[in-house]
Amino acid sequence: MQVMLILPELVLIVMVLVLFAASLKKIQGIALTSMALAGAFLALVATVLASCASGTLFVGAYQVDGLSQLIKFLLCGGLFLVFFMCRSLSGIEEEMVNEFYLFLSLSTLGLVMMSSAVELLTILVCLEISSYALYVVISFRRGEGRRSEVEAGIKYVLFGAAATGISLFGLSYIFGLTHTTYLNEISAHLPKMMSSQPMAVIGMVLMLCSFFYKLAMFPMHAWTPDIYQGASNETTTFIATLPKVGAAALLIRLVSMTGTGISEFTWVLVVLAVLSMTFGNLAALVQDDIKRLLAYSSIAHAGYMMIGLLSGNQLGMTAVIYYIAGYVLMNLACFLVIYYIAPRGENITFADLKGLHRRSPVLAFTLAAGAFGMAGIPPTVGFTGKFVIFTSALEKGFYGLVVIAMVNAAISAFYYLKMARAVYCQGEEEEVQALPLGLGVKAFGAFLIIAIILVGIMPQGLMNLADQAVAALL
Repeated sequence: MQVMLILPELVLIVMVLVLFAASLKKIQGIALTSMALAGAFLALVATVLASCASGTLFVGAYQVDGLSQLIKFLLCGGLFLVFFMCRSLSGIEEEMVNEFYLFLSLSTLGLVMMSSAVELLTILVCLEISSYALYVVISFRRGEGRRSEVEAGIKYVLFGAAATGISLFGLSYIFGLTHTTYLNEISAHLPKMMSSQPMAVIGMVLMLCSFFYKLAMFPMHAWTPDIYQGASNETTTFIATLPKVGAAALLIRLVSMTGTGISEFTWVLVVLAVLSMTFGNLAALVQDDIKRLLAYSSIAHAGYMMIGLLSGNQLGMTAVIYYIAGYVLMNLACFLVIYYIAPRGENITFADLKGLHRRSPVLAFTLAAGAFGMAGIPPTVGFTGKFVIFTSALEKGFYGLVVIAMVNAAISAFYYLKMARAVYCQGEEEEVQALPLGLGVKAFGAFLIIAIILVGIMPQGLMNLADQAVAALL
């Protein structure tokens, strides 16, 4: 049935319409939260039911395949986890609660559609649907006279507009060279052009700027620390996870068009990966605000993921999907702790982490699991993801790049372990008050801990799914 091809999209559209009606009726409280959670859960179920669907729609501009269905599962699952984790919305203005759920669902809808888009203009429209919804949500942070969230919202809009303009300029180059906007037709011509047409390299780099922007990769990274710090904890949790999944999926499709050979375009990506890793890790070393630290950390992780992409082989692209799935889990673990030790939605520093192991052992262990994972310490998913990505680069012969990446991973271990040290090794002499946590929060923390470790120890299931998803592209 044709409806199975777009079942997750249809469920999300209905969810958006229901939340829009709820915003008109000003439905709030448990009823609104239940509606949002139910909608996200139904969207997740729809992705499972449609997991085996395949085909094309809308004159070949929309393709449903293994890659799109796996990414849709990660997106809808991530949306459900974000809604469940942040269901109290302590950092959002009370009158904006309806719109918060509405716009995050609309942004996810744009990302879900983008994962199936295989035509450049369709990709751009889906990207803008996702982006414009987030532009609005940035300024929903609770608090009078807060200048930071307004400034963050303006920066997000300006950087997003600049990235879109640059991508359109690059798209015009690609269209001028290939005379088509369909990815399958572009991929038939682009590999040869990469070695003979400098404009093809320039066009691809410029066109990818919007996705570098979503991924927070150098040089489209400058917005990241200010938005992470200025937006509410709930909004930052979403921005730090789901858009990166969508960007990684599209980068896999777009980079695969250039072929598996090493070209000038590959070396451009190598330089960007090195700069992203190095800048992100060095800047994170001096941060005291935890969200700002995680912002610079995300810039570094974008560099790690780019290593898998530029490898150009099936193992590398499989590793990118595995890594981005693990990255979502690790970020959720860190933001869960931020969210529940800041009851009024304020930003936290290392000083706020002192004695957390006595105030809440569950949150302390959750933060440690997330930090160890992002540092790449075994047996976490972060270690396995880095191992597979570096292996794919070694197979391609990028020995120097892997050495640089390992040095950067060692640098990052300093500030990640600093977080664990603040949680477990400080505040012993002070009186601490236990953090009251519900059973749902404790269960969610335990789920993240188990997932981070279990997916790292037994990566075969997710790796096999990712391998099947990218096999058709190459």
